[in-house]
Amino acid sequence: MQQTEKSTEVPSSRRSGKVDNRLTVIIPAYNESASIKDTIQSLKTQTVPPEEIIVVDDCSSDGTGDVARSCGVTVICPPSNTGSKAGAQNFALTQVQTGFTMAIDADTTLAPDAIEKLLPAFDNLETAAACGFVIPRYVTTLWERGRYVEYLLAFTWYKPIQEYYQKPLISSGCFSMYRSHILRENGGWSTRTLAEDMDLTWSFYKQGHGVRFIPEAVCYPIEPHNYSFMRKQLRRWSHGFVQNVMLHWQDILHIKHLRAYIAVAMWDAVVASVAYLILIPLIAIIFSLPLLLIGYIIDVPVVLIPVLSAARKRKETLRALASLPSFFVLRTVNGFFILEAVFTELVLRKSFRVYEKGH
Repeated sequence: MQQTEKSTEVPSSRRSGKVDNRLTVIIPAYNESASIKDTIQSLKTQTVPPEEIIVVDDCSSDGTGDVARSCGVTVICPPSNTGSKAGAQNFALTQVQTGFTMAIDADTTLAPDAIEKLLPAFDNLETAAACGFVIPRYVTTLWERGRYVEYLLAFTWYKPIQEYYQKPLISSGCFSMYRSHILRENGGWSTRTLAEDMDLTWSFYKQGHGVRFIPEAVCYPIEPHNYSFMRKQLRRWSHGFVQNVMLHWQDILHIKHLRAYIAVAMWDAVVASVAYLILIPLIAIIFSLPLLLIGYIIDVPVVLIPVLSAARKRKETLRALASLPSFFVLRTVNGFFILEAVFTELVLRKSFRVYEKGH
C-alpha cells in the first residue's frame, strides 16, 4: 500500500506571525470498517469543516482503508501495525500542516457544530487542548446503559467543576482538539502508558499550558456492548490511570487543584473499591447484617440528582432511570479492575502494556 507523502515544514502562515486557524483531523483506525464512514460523514458535515481528514489505517484486515478512501479523505498506512492508538496518531502527526489538530476515534460521531463550539477555547493562547461532552451513541445493553449514566454523571458534575478551576482531569482521547505546535513540542502522544490522553493532559499542565472542557461540543462514541469488550477497555483504562499516577506524581504535587482531583480519584478507586468488593459483603456475612448491603446503593441520591438533571435537559429521563441499576453493576466491576491494576502496577511492579481494543 502506497503511503501518502507530505512535507513536515512549518506552514508559512506561522512563520509570518499570522494565526493559522485551519484544522486537520486524525482518525486512528484498526478494523473499523463498520463505523468509520459515519465518523467521516459527521466531520464533513460540520458547520466549520476541517481542512483535511487523515485516516490512519493501522494495517486493518477488514477493508477499513478502502471504506475511508471511498469517502474522499486522505488514507495513510504505516509499514506495520503501530500497536496502539497513540502510535497511529503520531504516524499521522508528521503530516499535519495546520494550526490545529483534532484526534477522534473511528467509532465516534460529532454533533454538527462540535468543531465550531470547541474553537473559541483557543482564543486564549495558553490553551493547548480542548475536549467536549461525551455521550454513548447506543444505549441498549447493560454495559452501554452503565456507561451512559457514568458519562452523564461525569460530564455534568465532575467535569464542570474541574473546568471551573481550569484543570480538567483529562482531555478525552475519543474527541479532543490541540494546538499543533504545542502537541509537536510534547512529542505527540506518548506510548509510555496505556492512557495516552491522560498522559498528554498532565504533561500540558506540567509545561504550563491550559486545557479546556466545552460541554456544548458533543460527541457520540460507540461504547462496549458486551462484557468481553468492556473488560478490555476497563483493564486498559485502569492500568493507564495507575501508570500515569506513578509517572507524574512528583509533578502533580505542585499543580493546584489537579492534585486534589487525582487524590480523590485514587481514594475512590482504591478505598471505595475495597469497601464494595470486600468489606461490605465480608462484614455482612460475618456479623449477619444483611442490611449492611444497602451500602452498595447508599449514594443513589448523590448519583441520581445530577444524572436526572442532565437527562431531563436531553429529554431522556426514563432512559436514565432505567439505566441506573446498570451503572452500579458497572461501578462494581470497574472496582475489581482498578484494584487489580493497583496491585499489579504498584505492588508486583508488573506493568501491563498490551493495547487491547475495547469497542
